[in-house]
Amino acid sequence: MPHITIIETGLVNSRYRERHGTYPQMFERMIAAADPSVACDVVSIPGGERLPDPAGMDAILITGSPAGVYDGFDWIAPLEDFVRKAHDQRVPMVGVCFGHQLIAQALGGTVRKSEKGWGMGRHVYQLAPDNGLIEGNEIAIACSHQDQVVVPPASARTIMSSTFTPHAALLHANGTTLSVQPHPEFTVDYADALCDLHRGHAADDLIATAKASLAEPLDHARLGGVVTRFLTERRT
Repeated sequence: MPHITIIETGLVNSRYRERHGTYPQMFERMIAAADPSVACDVVSIPGGERLPDPAGMDAILITGSPAGVYDGFDWIAPLEDFVRKAHDQRVPMVGVCFGHQLIAQALGGTVRKSEKGWGMGRHVYQLAPDNGLIEGNEIAIACSHQDQVVVPPASARTIMSSTFTPHAALLHANGTTLSVQPHPEFTVDYADALCDLHRGHAADDLIATAKASLAEPLDHARLGGVVTRFLTERRT
C-alpha cells in the first residue's frame, strides 16, 4: 500500500479549524479522492514532533503555513536539512505554498515577500509544454500567499507560471521533487474564508474580486491527482 508522510508546518486559524479541518486533513481528503488506497500519517511541527529520517519514508508532502521561510524560527533550518536529505536520497517529495517555498530555499532558490502584494482567490496558471506531469495549456487553482519564489534553484524547471506568480510550480532535476505555490487541497469554502481573513491586510476591492473569482471552475481534483500520482508512482 502506498504511504505518504505529511509534514504539518502550520495551523489553520482556530476560527476555521472545526469546520474545515487541519492542513493534513485537507490533504488526506485530496489524496483519498485521487487514490483511496493511499495511507497517510502526520508529523506535526507545531505539535512539537521531531522530524524522522527521510530515508525510512515512502513519500513526503510538506504543507502550507502562516510562517515565512525566511523567518527566524528554530524549526526552519532542520526542515531545510530534512528536505535536502530527502532530495538527495530521491524520496518522492511535494511541497505546497510554504512547502513550495521551503523546498526552493533549501535547494538554493530565493524567497521573499512579493511587492505585488497578496495573491488570493482563483488564479490561472500557464503550463510549460511537455512538462511530463500536467496535461493541457493552463490550470486554475485557488491560492493565498504574499511570499513567492523569486529565483528558483538552478536545477529546477518552472512548469507552472503566471504574470503574478512567475514560478508557481517547480520540478527539480532529480525527478522526485515537485513543489507548487497554489492549493489543490483547498475547498472553495475554505479559499473564500481565507479571503475574509485578509480583511484589514489587503485592499477591499482585491478581496471582493478574489471572492467572486471562486465562482469560476477550479482544477483542484486535476492537480490533486497529479500530486498523488507523483508521490506514489513506482520509480526505477
